[in-house]
Amino acid sequence: LRSQTPTWSNMPKTYGLTGPISEDLPEEENLIQTRKLLDTMKSYNVYENNLEFEHRRLESLFRDWLKEICIEMNVPEVVTEKVGGKIFPFGSYHLGVHSKGADIDALCVGPGFLERKAFFTSFFAKLKAQKEVKDIQAIEEAYVPVITLSWEGIQIDLVFALLSRRSVPDNLDLLNNSIVKDIDIRCVRSFNGYRVTEQILRLVPNVLNFRVALRAIKLWAKQRNIYSNKLGFLGGVSWAIMVARICQVYPNATTSTLVIKFFKIFSMWVWPIPIRLIEVEKCNYNLPFWDPKVNQSDRCHLMPIITPAYPQQNTSVNVSRSTLAILNEEIHRGHAICQEIEQKKAKWSELFEQTDFFQKYQYVLRHVKMKIDIATHRTQLVGLVESKIRLLVSTLERNELVSLAHVHPHAFPGHRKANKKDGQSTMWLIGLVLNVKDSERCKINLECSFETFTNISKFFFSFFN
Repeated sequence: LRSQTPTWSNMPKTYGLTGPISEDLPEEENLIQTRKLLDTMKSYNVYENNLEFEHRRLESLFRDWLKEICIEMNVPEVVTEKVGGKIFPFGSYHLGVHSKGADIDALCVGPGFLERKAFFTSFFAKLKAQKEVKDIQAIEEAYVPVITLSWEGIQIDLVFALLSRRSVPDNLDLLNNSIVKDIDIRCVRSFNGYRVTEQILRLVPNVLNFRVALRAIKLWAKQRNIYSNKLGFLGGVSWAIMVARICQVYPNATTSTLVIKFFKIFSMWVWPIPIRLIEVEKCNYNLPFWDPKVNQSDRCHLMPIITPAYPQQNTSVNVSRSTLAILNEEIHRGHAICQEIEQKKAKWSELFEQTDFFQKYQYVLRHVKMKIDIATHRTQLVGLVESKIRLLVSTLERNELVSLAHVHPHAFPGHRKANKKDGQSTMWLIGLVLNVKDSERCKINLECSFETFTNISKFFFSFFN
């Protein structure tokens, strides 16, 4: 537990945009509560034991491929020998909060004279030939193009970016904003996955306390069915930025205090006031960035949580009226339980109790399902449909009789009989709160909402036929 107490060497007085709310040191009771919190979290098996991501092995493969490509392109030998190549893990793995079964995100950086297409064809083929690699797919059309694969049972997502140089040095500093100057927007997005997570780590006063507090918040969000960026809730980066902001304003607090303050602060937060960790440096690189003073669409965002790297973006752009209401409800519930924990009237396990979806919602749409016949694209298509379900929620919200729509963040296999007869299907559940006093006597027509959603999904499915 010694690691829970902060270190003071070279600690600046202020992190982030404002000074601290409190610099109080942990008291014995805070340390006791932290022990109890850690014991509770262990019972949920949130820690990944002995995860060895063969980063160096993969990087060596990537470097070999770069040299092979240089030879094919008749690049001068002196350039080929110094071409380099780097792989940077990012996301939850880089933040130090990776959980069992979660994907590992990694950024591959190559020299600027290459074509992006080569990564998704030539390097894809080289990866596919490795005996360690299974279930490999290239998704070049994604917002952030990616190669997904399983490396000795570990799920890895590889993104690619080109450096505007002839070589990739070993001491490359990706936080230097000039990295994203005059490059393809897809490369900017790929770079910023790493830049954002690295910047978050640099902007918290105590990385260990941040990591444990973030693990606790991620566990809570998953247990309460509000962990999903695609479905309009919050994803890993959003939760990380929120926890990091609490760490900034309580720089000496132990983990249990950080979790308690998280719920207290955000139960009082007035949205859409944005959450920021730092004032991002202004660069005239002609890249789109989040700025409600300039961009009219940014003014419509309900729960802005802003990345701390240029070009700054809103990580919670998918939040809707329904998901904001659900998030606020859950944060207030967390705050109430934390107050009881402080008063020794509740245990940490109560915070992490799982939501009973069918008990919470009187009306649950159980047949939002898609039959998927194209086995080779099954994972990709399920992800595609999932990314469009929030559009269904937005159409449901426009129905005057629907007060709130909550999509369960996990997809379920369709009924066995239906799968046996019609092929494999996937089903999503949507809980509804109706805006009527006597709903049994009121006929609610949702057919138009589902018809719109089905037509959109069929349009995107047509690209795979």
